[in-house]
Amino acid sequence: MRRFDLRLPALVKLTGEGFQELLTETQNVSARGVFFYIDRRVAQGSKVEVTLTLPSHVTLTEAVRVRFTARVIRVESPLPVSRVGVAALIEEYEFLQNPQPPELYSLEKDWKASL
Repeated sequence: MRRFDLRLPALVKLTGEGFQELLTETQNVSARGVFFYIDRRVAQGSKVEVTLTLPSHVTLTEAVRVRFTARVIRVESPLPVSRVGVAALIEEYEFLQNPQPPELYSLEKDWKASL
């Protein structure tokens, strides 16, 4: 499976000890998985929900928002603790047509400005 080094703004929702939403940036994405960094530990085997927008140069058409549920298969915790790597296997996904959440729009706008 081909992995793409894509730095895309993403909204990650964690469940478990209380519901948490985190803004982050993907490091790479494939048809079956995603890797990103967050600022807290997450248990291997736990479920995460990730929402991101695939840009037009990836889809070869219009940009597409997608939300997927994934299972954490690897957690990397090198120092500093505020940067925990998470590899997750995509189990389900859906394409979204509704507007982007404001927090993800803001992150995406800042991300584009840094290019």
